[in-house]
Amino acid sequence: MAISIDDIKKLKELTGVGLTDAKHALVDADGDFDKALEAMRKKGLTKAEKKGDRETREGLIEAYVHSNRIGVIVEVNCETDFVARLPEFKEFAHQIAMQIAAMNPTYATTDDIPADDYAAKKAELLASDGLKSKPADMAEKIVEGQLKKHFAELVLSEQAFVLDDSMTVGDRIKQQIAKSGENIRISQFKRIELGVTE
Repeated sequence: MAISIDDIKKLKELTGVGLTDAKHALVDADGDFDKALEAMRKKGLTKAEKKGDRETREGLIEAYVHSNRIGVIVEVNCETDFVARLPEFKEFAHQIAMQIAAMNPTYATTDDIPADDYAAKKAELLASDGLKSKPADMAEKIVEGQLKKHFAELVLSEQAFVLDDSMTVGDRIKQQIAKSGENIRISQFKRIELGVTE
């Protein structure tokens, strides 16, 4: 059977293996690209770099409406179209949309918090009456704890996961990364609530 050189190159690019390994995987899968990619994942022949550093150019947009009163649109990214089309990835994206509907986060990750917002909240907490009598280093530690707690409620990845509160959303994302073998990230989301304007 003839194996397309384009498929070999694409498989090599997605998994980081050599051309020969990519060709063998396609031959073993009777030329079925998705089957070859899945087989290589199972064998652990994906790139050795840390998954969190890999580019996520594929994925899907998931929409969720709760009781016709709250609507959510979320972009969930992964590395390949193959993973984006898996039912478990779609289910994961749906869970994230439900989380956003229920918990109304402002930011996807702590990296998304604008420095100005963080600094303003820190200044506000440091200026509180309860901290004025404390030594500066102790006040700083107390405020760091308060900031962490404050932003944990606003940052999606830090929130308790609504379907299993023994983990955070960040833990659930890591779980999905381990399952899929690809980096996954929540790029953007929008939550709309009936009668509520920003």
